[in-house]
Amino acid sequence: MSTFTKNVPGASITYDIHGELTAGSIPLLLIGSPMDAGGFATLAAHFPDRTVVTYDPRNTGRSTRDDPTAAVTVAQHADDLHALLGALGSGPVDMFASSGGAVNALELVARYPDDLRVLVAHEPPAGGALADRAALESVCSAMVSTYNSSGLGPAMAQFIALVMHRGELDSEYLARPVPDPSAFGLPTEDDGDRTDPLMANMRGGVVEFVPDVEAVKAARTRTVVAVGADSGGPSDGELAARSAYAVAELLGTDAVVFPGGHADFSGERAEEFAAALREVLA
Repeated sequence: MSTFTKNVPGASITYDIHGELTAGSIPLLLIGSPMDAGGFATLAAHFPDRTVVTYDPRNTGRSTRDDPTAAVTVAQHADDLHALLGALGSGPVDMFASSGGAVNALELVARYPDDLRVLVAHEPPAGGALADRAALESVCSAMVSTYNSSGLGPAMAQFIALVMHRGELDSEYLARPVPDPSAFGLPTEDDGDRTDPLMANMRGGVVEFVPDVEAVKAARTRTVVAVGADSGGPSDGELAARSAYAVAELLGTDAVVFPGGHADFSGERAEEFAAALREVLA
């Protein structure tokens, strides 16, 4: 594995190349957000025949930025990915993108339609595509306000409760008392830090995202939206699963069902997950 750093406006991005880039080969990028490169080590190991590239998004892991407290937008992440691909110099690549990384990848396809050959967008939390997006925006706005005023523990408790919730957000959900951070093993005291990468993405509006459908359809990229079998359906699923089904519908395609849940590409079902990914890429 070789590690490189690419300077981009306002940040430096660290990425790893597993194997060697050779003429005519098509690298496979495995990305998330805010998950860093380490979260894809298990999945990468199941593709020894591919040159795999992983990276740390800005303000995550080894990647830094000039103002670590500022919001990070989906457009900034997409521009970072475009710069990384330019540094590779390999032409269109294949990409597996999960969670916030899938949102960023959909924006990448819309902004830079020649960058990817195949995109597998796994459970993008594109809340702007949902019927209950107004309620979701209210919940996320309250979460960010909690982070700004009280720190990471109370805000993360709200985040965990949100992503675990199944089905649409209704008046009952909005009327719930805020969850206790200690119930999730989170700190209750505010340490004053405001550099958390997940909350930076929340500040940047990641869960309000809706893809530019016409631009994605017009791109050279074959875009496949994927959803975990254990994550629920289009109406009774978790937030990321419901969003995935909604994005697939907007694109006029069917979501492809993968094994496991939201992060099972990194767990005990990684081999099964990798086999499904290999089939879709082919």
